[in-house]
Amino acid sequence: MKDALLLYAKGMAMGAADVVPGVSGGTVAFITGIYDELLRSIAAFPRALGSLLHGRVGEAWKIANAGFLITLLAGILTSVFSLARLITYLLEQHPIPVWSFFFGLILVSVHLVAREIRQRNLSSGISFVLGIAFAYWITVAAPMQWGTDSLSLFFAGAIAICAMILPGISGSFVLVLLGLYPTVLAAVKSFDIAVLVVFAVGCALGLLSFAKLLHWTLHRWRDLTLAFLTGLMLGSLNKVWPWKETLTWRTNSHGERTPVLEQNLFPGAYGELTGQDPQFVLAVVLAIAGIALVLGLEWLASRRQPAAESV
Repeated sequence: MKDALLLYAKGMAMGAADVVPGVSGGTVAFITGIYDELLRSIAAFPRALGSLLHGRVGEAWKIANAGFLITLLAGILTSVFSLARLITYLLEQHPIPVWSFFFGLILVSVHLVAREIRQRNLSSGISFVLGIAFAYWITVAAPMQWGTDSLSLFFAGAIAICAMILPGISGSFVLVLLGLYPTVLAAVKSFDIAVLVVFAVGCALGLLSFAKLLHWTLHRWRDLTLAFLTGLMLGSLNKVWPWKETLTWRTNSHGERTPVLEQNLFPGAYGELTGQDPQFVLAVVLAIAGIALVLGLEWLASRRQPAAESV
């Protein structure tokens, strides 16, 4: 029961991260020590489905590690449906403290992932640089506007879920780039079954296919893959920098103005430009809190690892 509650809490942390554009649930999975097991369990799902269709329920449950997946998914869904409104409010009313907290969280996560790279050579260096370049390109890309029809929502789900399980690339930010973040978030808040089912089916298809690929690359080329993921996380810091100037806006379907293109500013320049308090001290405190939280989760996971291995 204690292990299940801890796993459920990790799922809630992943769900909370996935709601925020710029923060990845995959990052939380990595720093809490469940990333490899998550990919392995998802990748095994098609094989488990085959056993289930042949009536071997117990075997299917074991192959898919269903207890792990169900507990984690319950935590993720609890967080998504309960925190969607709260996180939307905090991002609108207190953006600098919120982004500072996530900046610290991702910054220390870069160190924790990089620490797992055993062989640091030219190949891993190139992979690291490619990861930074790809993440930076994603974060500065101009948003497009996909339609809100069922086919668009299906493919958006398939694409976004791939980003959600990648440390450093936010699935919700991919939805921002596709112009569908307000649509999906509104569906979550209003519990629009029609939109959520189509989106969820797309997520399921993308998750099953991409998790298998990512699990294979981690098994076959672990150091290169980890170097790329480290670069992804470092490059994504551009998106979560707390002080920004909005260059262009657009009006969404609800008549609300939302930022399109933004550029990062130093705290002093932000204060001069906007006339608002840059909240520098509070930002530093919350960034340190994010770092402390990650280190605490990593310490807790390392303490429980020997017990898990001895079972």
